[in-house]
Amino acid sequence: QFNTMTGELRESSEKSERINRLKRFLAPQVAELIENAGNERLLDGQRREIVVIFGDIRGFTAFSNRVEPEVIMRVLGEYFESLGSVVTAHDATLASFSGDGVMILINAPIECEEPAKVALRLAMEMQTVVQALAAKWHAEGFSLGFGVGLAMGSATVGKIGYEGRLDYTAIGSVVNLASRLCGEAKDKEILLDQELAENLSFDASLVQDAGKRIIKGYDKPLVLFR
Repeated sequence: QFNTMTGELRESSEKSERINRLKRFLAPQVAELIENAGNERLLDGQRREIVVIFGDIRGFTAFSNRVEPEVIMRVLGEYFESLGSVVTAHDATLASFSGDGVMILINAPIECEEPAKVALRLAMEMQTVVQALAAKWHAEGFSLGFGVGLAMGSATVGKIGYEGRLDYTAIGSVVNLASRLCGEAKDKEILLDQELAENLSFDASLVQDAGKRIIKGYDKPLVLFR
């Protein structure tokens, strides 16, 4: 009985370690789903139709150049905590965060129904929570905003890195486009590409034509939506 109990404790500890490792880049419930399915091959490289979301704070560079380090870290802490809660609620994958920017994946590694709908709802909630923070920051004298860019398309997804430091990410033109759209987005704005807009089978009134814009890296102006 003692040997059995020892084995069960060791197995439980190893499982907990695996889940904690997965939680570094996956929503907790997604990490547990992969672990319970016993199939970490879901994280191996593959082609997948995904939605990529980028978001970052407007005015952050000027802000970080004039305030104390502890204030910068407090603001970033509030920002990532708020974003983390909505990312987790939508079973999305936080692929990376750097400085004031985040990259989020929908439909990878776990597939979901209506990824376009999930992505737009998530982007809207991201704006809601960060704008609530922005109002608080404005009251403190900080002129900060938030912009979001989304794009849908095929990409290579999978885990990359080395022993002890792995990330789950996406590679492809859809990633670059989402990043460019985030850069184009103004404070309080969500910009999305045409493919994503065309895949929104629900309330189309949420999306408005933003016209054609010249986007760096593309030969012709792209039709965008907000």
